[in-house]
This record gives sequence, C-alpha cells and structure tokens, in this order.
Amino acid sequence: MPLPPPPTKRASLIGTSKTANSKTNDTDLASNTSSVKDHPVVKPPSSGAKQIKSKASAKVVGKETTLVTSMKLSAQRSADLKSKPKTKSPSKLFVLDTNVLMHDPMCLFRFEEHDIFLPMIVLEELDSHKKGMTEVARNARQTSRTLDSLVSIHKQNISNGLMLNATGHIEVSGKLFFQTTPLTFTLPSTLPQGKADNQILGVVQALGDMYSPRQVVLVSKDINMRVKARALGLLAEDYQNDKTLEDGDLLYSGALALSSDFWSKQAKSVESWQGGGQTFYRVTGQVVGSMHINQFVYFEAPGEPSLYARVTEIRGNSAVFKTLKDYSHLKNAAWGVTSRNREQNFALNMLMDPEIDFVTLTGTAGTGKTLLALASGLIQVLDDRRYTEIIMTRATVSVGEDIGFLPGTEEEKMGPWMGALDDNLEVLGKTDTHAGEWGRAATNELIRSKIKIKSLNFMRGRTFLNKFVIIDEAQNLTPKQMKTLITRAGPGTKIVCMGNIAQIDTPYLTEGSSGLTFAVDRFKGWPHGGHITLARGERSRLADFASDAL
Repeated sequence: MPLPPPPTKRASLIGTSKTANSKTNDTDLASNTSSVKDHPVVKPPSSGAKQIKSKASAKVVGKETTLVTSMKLSAQRSADLKSKPKTKSPSKLFVLDTNVLMHDPMCLFRFEEHDIFLPMIVLEELDSHKKGMTEVARNARQTSRTLDSLVSIHKQNISNGLMLNATGHIEVSGKLFFQTTPLTFTLPSTLPQGKADNQILGVVQALGDMYSPRQVVLVSKDINMRVKARALGLLAEDYQNDKTLEDGDLLYSGALALSSDFWSKQAKSVESWQGGGQTFYRVTGQVVGSMHINQFVYFEAPGEPSLYARVTEIRGNSAVFKTLKDYSHLKNAAWGVTSRNREQNFALNMLMDPEIDFVTLTGTAGTGKTLLALASGLIQVLDDRRYTEIIMTRATVSVGEDIGFLPGTEEEKMGPWMGALDDNLEVLGKTDTHAGEWGRAATNELIRSKIKIKSLNFMRGRTFLNKFVIIDEAQNLTPKQMKTLITRAGPGTKIVCMGNIAQIDTPYLTEGSSGLTFAVDRFKGWPHGGHITLARGERSRLADFASDAL
C-alpha cells in the first residue's frame, strides 16, 4: 500500500527549529519529540543538516575570532603602555654656593639630569681661595680647571649653557649656566647687599621669578645661609652626595648575632670539619643573605655552648664559619694584653691575621682601640718579624685653640699630638712583670726604636713596604685624605684605621661624610679587609659613665 504524503509542515518545523534558535533548551526538545510521535517519522532533508552544521560552526568560529581579536587588542594595548615613556618630573635648576665647589670639585657632575647655575660672585670667591696648600685651595684650583675645560670644549656662546657630559661624564645630561647678565632682585634692607652670601640669595630669588614654575634650589654647606634662604621663601638644600650614610647608626658594625633558633634550623643541613686547629661550619638559609666576608658572627644562649666565628666564604645561599682564637686567655695574649670583652676578641683576631690587610676599628672613648692596635703591632714586629716597623700618624686637628708653630723635627713636631701613644706605651711597658727596671727600660728603648711617627702632610708619593701602619683619630680625615693614606700601602703592609665618629673636630665633616665612615662602607665585604665596632669601654668606670651620661 502506498505511503501517505509526508507532513511537510511538521517536518519543516523540525528542520528549522535548530536553525532558528541554536540554543534550544531541553523542554523544547521534549515537546517536539512528543509531537513527532503522533506522526510517521520522516528524516529531514540532508541539506538542512548541512545548513545547521555550517551555521553552528560559523558561530563558533565567530566567537573564536572575536576572542583572538580581543586578545590581540589587549596585548597591543599593554605593549603600547610598556613602550610609552614614563613622564619624568621637570628638571630643577640648582644654584651652587662656593663652599660646595670647594668641598667637592666633582660636584658639577653629581646632579644627573638637572641644570646648574653659577653666580658671578661664586667665581670671584673661587679665585680668592685658590692660593695656598690647603685642601680647600686644592679643591678651588681643581674646580677652576674643570670649568676651564668645559668652556674650552664649547666654542659657542656660553649663555646658552654648557653640556656637562662633554668632558666624558655620560651619567649627567644637564647644562651648566653662568651669570652673564645682571639680575634684578629685592632683598630685605636688613641684609647687607655687599655680602657674597646675600648676593647669591638675590640671584636665587631672581631666577625663581624668571623661570617660574620651575624649581630653583640653592645648594649650600652653610647652615645659616640655608636658614636665611628658607626665611626668604626660597628652596635650599644641603649637599648630600658626599655623605656615605644618612645616619651614623646605620654604619656597618662588623658583627652579627645569630638567632636563638639558629642551630635548630641548621640541624639537618649544617656541615662541620676540623682544620689547622680550628673548626669550620657550613650553613645555609636566608640568614646568609645578610652576611659579609670577614664579618663576625656569635651565638649566645643560656644553657647552650657559645659560638664565636668569622665568615670566610659565601657562595650563593651557603656560608662557611671559622671559629676564632680566644685572646681572652693569657696564653694567647698579645704583648701581655688580653681581650676583656667579645668585641675586643674580634678585633685581636683581625689584627693578628696576616691575610687581612686593612682593619677599621670604631668605638667610644676608652674601648681600647689604640692599645689593641699597638699590642698586636709590637708582637708582629718584634716577635714574629712579620713587619719591619710600626708607622703611626694621625690628623692634626686640635680640639681647642691652635697653639701655633712647634719647633723641632717632624717627629718632635708630632710629639704633642701623640700623647695617646705615650700613654699606651707606658701600659705596654709594664706588662712584663718578671723583668727588672733595667729590663723594662731596655724594652721601652727597643719599642720606641721600632715605632716611627709621621705627619700626614708628607705622605703623598710614599710607599710603605712591610710596615704596620696605624692611623689614629681617622674620623677627622676627609674621604680624599683617607684614599691618599690607604693607597700608600705596598706589598706586605697592614693598615689599621681607628676613630670615634661621634668626636669629629674637622669643620664641615659629619658622621656621614667622614673618611672613616667612607672607608668602613667601601671595604665592607672585601676578603682582605675587616671592621669591628667596639661597644664597651674598659678604661675606667668614670670614663664609661661620662661617655654615656655626657
């Protein structure tokens, strides 16, 4: 029997339901299925199936294309943001005072992208201070030579400014401007117009009015001048580039206290071995990141054995500790002197180590800096014959009024400055209790024959071979003077710098700009240099109380 004609209306509904809405839910599909059961099942046309697939795939491809396009746009946007240069703050115009140029002749190249302005009165003051053999005169002459080289390179009109990187200092990009025309300014009548400082203040005021809103800043080492500038509403700053540290309390102490749980953390990874009568430990962990070569570490906890060691090697996150020699015991005494506290023992270990060429000792009055250095020097000169003699020098900066010229030879002129040497030699001469009066007198003569007193003024050009050099009161030295002294060391020479950065007598030097602070910071971590800060005074109970209370 022939089949009845297919229900085209119902079939067309089935065929077009998915094309009309590709997101058909389960309820619609169930209702369509139940309605189809009442009629014969007829397959939809194959062309309709192809049409459904093509439209569905077109939608999927469309979504993927949109997603890829959006990802490309976001990547392009992030690349544009990265490639877009960051907006820099506008450069400043710094007006330099004369004392800045005489303090650091290279200050012209310390202001990076900012411009520098030199008033005409500054050049006049430089010219008036260039004569003489003092440090200030040398710096004034060096500044004049630097200015001359900058002017000679630029043949064009200097009123347009001189590029500071023309002499090879590629780290700077600013310009140097000279005052080429008179500037009009109005200062209070209470400020004398003929004084150089007031003229510089007037220049700063005039430049601020001319280049507003650009910042015009006065840079001066003179505190009173900075105060006057701020009173007039002008911007003023101190010259900060010469300061190694902003705060003296941040100075590297040379010692590190290990935490109470240090050994419990290192129990599984620590290695130890013996060598040369000493014990070595290899430790790992985050604590290694805060250590330096030749830094002293100590572990002290109640009920547990103490550890006193020095860091001899650092590789990645591992470090090697080397235990110290105990100089508190009389059998290890240096010229009869034993250590009385932990830091003194650290200091003697450095002073007696031939592998350490440069030692810095800091601490308050009475901590034993000079005595330890002399004792270790004498035993290495007279007993070990490691060095030929001791050379001692110091900065001749008086605490009070200058007493004038001193007669005699170089050593006789330095005699009044070496009172600390005589005091310590008197203590060292009494350490041998078994020798009689004649023996002590002979020992004192031998000691003095091996100690030479030299002046800082005659150090340039010299080379010390196999000498034990002691630089006392090093806190009164500038970084340039410190460099001059340290570079005198020849083969086999050891240099010991001592001082108290809280007792600086040199004008224009602070705890942050002292040559001793400069040396401690620069030699930190050098394999042949070491530093320790002596904490406790051992001179007398009176001196200890005065150091804390006054």
